Amino acid sequence: MDRLATLDLFIRIVDRGSFSAAAAACGVSRPVATAAIKALESRLGTRLLQRSTRHVQPTLEGVAYYHRCVEILADLEEADRGASGAVAGVLRVDVVGYLARTTILPALPDFLAQHPALTVHLGEGERFVDLVREGVDCVVRAGALADSDMVVRHLGVMEEVTVASPDYLARHGTPTTPDALEGHQMIGFVSSRTHHPLPLEFTRGDEVIEVTLPARLLVNGADTSAAAARLGLGLVQAPRYRFAEDLARGTLVEVLADFPPTPTPLSVLYPSNRQLSPRVRVFVDWLVKTIGPGLHPGE
Repeated sequence: MDRLATLDLFIRIVDRGSFSAAAAACGVSRPVATAAIKALESRLGTRLLQRSTRHVQPTLEGVAYYHRCVEILADLEEADRGASGAVAGVLRVDVVGYLARTTILPALPDFLAQHPALTVHLGEGERFVDLVREGVDCVVRAGALADSDMVVRHLGVMEEVTVASPDYLARHGTPTTPDALEGHQMIGFVSSRTHHPLPLEFTRGDEVIEVTLPARLLVNGADTSAAAARLGLGLVQAPRYRFAEDLARGTLVEVLADFPPTPTPLSVLYPSNRQLSPRVRVFVDWLVKTIGPGLHPGE
């Protein structure tokens, strides 16, 4: 392996804590990766990595060398961009699936046309992602965010609605206030952080009211929650864009419109402990300019 490829391999080993995962990401075999790192350590005259049967972690010298390698490769990528005017490589992004399909994907052709040397790997997920260890460049997430060492760029807020199917409302009645929810049930959306169903949320002026209803179905996927609502299994809350077609067709009906849930913030996150690469920078800037205004077109 040449020196730049070896530096890239070393960074990936530290990020993922694994020779095998890093070798696969670089498209080389584990023995080739092992030999390259041994040769690097021999040339430098110092041990960079501590190996165990389950994990690999950098030595103190390895940590210092890692940060310099990250800076060097980022500077090289920036220099290449300055010389060619192009952003190149693979950008790995993780987005909630429905948001990816309805909001990001329709606008993506223009972004790809602007950057013909860039490939976007668009992953779909709602779970917490360890960006560094999993080799993901940035994630787009909805909701309040737990404290972390990620850099957060705010994209906007999404209007939330409460919906149910006509069949459900025919059986349980249509509530007119949050106080009239006795006898109703919800589709329990289980939080990935607390592992408990999230309560329904309503606003009355400046007051936020949380209501936990009986739930005969618990889910941890937004698509499943929406499908269950169409089948009449309970009340559900989600961003309005998710139910726009259902509301237009009448397969779902908005209820308690005078007591809407609080809006949900949407953000893009990327690691703070690494120099921001040009491909991540252009994508994040594009998200802020292109996706953000579409979330609240009335502003």
